[in-house]
Amino acid sequence: MMELSDSPMTWVMAGDSITQAVLHTHGARGWVEHVQERVCWQLDRVTDIVVNTGVSAWRATDVLGAYDYVIGRFEPDVLSISLGTNDARAGLDGLPEFHDAMREIIARSSGAQIVLHTPLLVSHDGRPARAALPAYCQAVREIAADAGALLVDHEAYWLAEFPDAAPIAWLDDPAHPNAVGHLHMANHMLRTLGLGALTEL
Repeated sequence: MMELSDSPMTWVMAGDSITQAVLHTHGARGWVEHVQERVCWQLDRVTDIVVNTGVSAWRATDVLGAYDYVIGRFEPDVLSISLGTNDARAGLDGLPEFHDAMREIIARSSGAQIVLHTPLLVSHDGRPARAALPAYCQAVREIAADAGALLVDHEAYWLAEFPDAAPIAWLDDPAHPNAVGHLHMANHMLRTLGLGALTEL
């Protein structure tokens, strides 16, 4: 459950292109923008600041390497980390590096409430390049448990919705969510954190 302060809070959303929400929403809001709408407007936290520092194609090591620029300088009260989709291209051999980078990012952010996201499902066409993706989802679960972080398990949520088929309705290409997918990501995060869900916009 997310703890909300009576004082204004700074939320930093670090990640890859799925966080950055470039191209694949075709002009619609990305999941971070939906979360901002819920927090800053619907929950009447109008002076909270939500900063999206997602960068397309980035991996955990990229975020760690640019930590001061994309996270540290904002001194977040809440740090959301959504990574693994690009990291999974390294296969199982890349898991130790992913673990180490994620844990170091968390260690450097000791003053923040940490929110970790598992990667999403990909389509059948996206699976050959990311065959190890389920292992990276499990790694995120383990890191969240060890760090006492809040876990938003998108993989489990998407699997529940698409148990026997690829999640084509929520994807724009084999690995990137479309506008509908982004809305589901936002609502799943909000519900997981105990912040309700988006009302009609």
